[in-house]
Amino acid sequence: MYLIDTNVWLERLLGQARSDEVGQLFNCVTSDDLSVTDFAFHSIGVILKRLDRAVVLLSFVRDTFVEGSVTLVRLEPADMPGLVHVADRFNLDFDDAYQYVAAEIHDLTLVSFDSDFDRTDRGRKTPAQVLTELSRQA
Repeated sequence: MYLIDTNVWLERLLGQARSDEVGQLFNCVTSDDLSVTDFAFHSIGVILKRLDRAVVLLSFVRDTFVEGSVTLVRLEPADMPGLVHVADRFNLDFDDAYQYVAAEIHDLTLVSFDSDFDRTDRGRKTPAQVLTELSRQA
């Protein structure tokens, strides 16, 4: 149901300002309903290693994929023309276009703190917006 963008994962993993918001989301949504792209996964690895946070990286992998059931999604080479089109159409960087196209192909709601997605057709939701929607459904 939800494609979690790199910045949301990092917010939690690095204990940044909105970490509690992300934690609440992860407590309310089962890992079966979460996805991450291979691009985001590898970006998280690069960033955490660069910050000398290998222990956090290994915990993330264990919690997300080994003990959890977050789905890892990827784009195929055949998806690149669509990615380039989306990047040009919405003036997105490659990484944002990758997330957008993955959400589109897999029909997932993109969860991100990045306001660049607000100018796209699919938009995005923040963790707080998802939590609000879930509380209304309960």
